[in-house]
Amino acid sequence: MQKAIHSKEPPNYVTIESAVAGDSDAIYAVLNHYRGYIVFLSTKWFRDDFGEAHNYVDEELRQRLETKLILRVLTFRLNRQ
Repeated sequence: MQKAIHSKEPPNYVTIESAVAGDSDAIYAVLNHYRGYIVFLSTKWFRDDFGEAHNYVDEELRQRLETKLILRVLTFRLNRQ
């Protein structure tokens, strides 16, 4: 996985419009914006035999969430007035 450069600014309208149209760079920009949240959602905790708490990122869950986001972006309907 590439290291994400996270921006607190949400993707602008042109980027979202390009992502909805299927532009892979724009889709990557949207994914990159939400990557931290996706990692947070896919983090799991467990306790080892000594009672120590550990966390890890469930890669399968992370990939499923990213795939769902991509599918939602591609099926998003923009109101063009």
